[in-house]
Amino acid sequence: QPHFFFNTLNNLYALTLEQSKQAPDVVLKLSKIMEYVLYDAKEPKTQLISEIKYIQNYIDLEKLRFQDNVNIQMDLKGDLDDCEIPPLLFLPFIENCFKHGPKGEDNSNVIISFELEGNVLKFFTKNNISASATDEKNHGIGNKNVLRRLELLFDDKFTYLSKIENKSYIIELTIQL
Repeated sequence: QPHFFFNTLNNLYALTLEQSKQAPDVVLKLSKIMEYVLYDAKEPKTQLISEIKYIQNYIDLEKLRFQDNVNIQMDLKGDLDDCEIPPLLFLPFIENCFKHGPKGEDNSNVIISFELEGNVLKFFTKNNISASATDEKNHGIGNKNVLRRLELLFDDKFTYLSKIENKSYIIELTIQL
């Protein structure tokens, strides 16, 4: 996502001008993201914990951009340490939480959950959405591409549900590993 990298570099530039103590942390998180994308994501599978760390770095950088205007809750359940998944599988859903969420509003909420029960991985996101995000004309092809990727990777061993409910966008994904 070049747009994300350029936004982050611009934020980093502003932090360095202010001589902010946050700048080194931003450099480190961006470095970890770039390392993951350039090296780990080239493999057919990665550890779910590595993917979650990547997502957490992404979230931390987005929190810098949105400052106090976003509340994020991430729940992890089950023994996720030995779980392997295709890399970058969940990121488009996480990106959409920020891309289509309310802009400039206080207390935008994002909930992300990973739960492993036996060989079934359950992934869930819920985020506030802006009024324009509910307009069908504004929907891109991101979720369609992810759905196609899921079909290619898991055939019929997954379920996917996306819905708008009470001004929130919800994704429920279950994968039989």
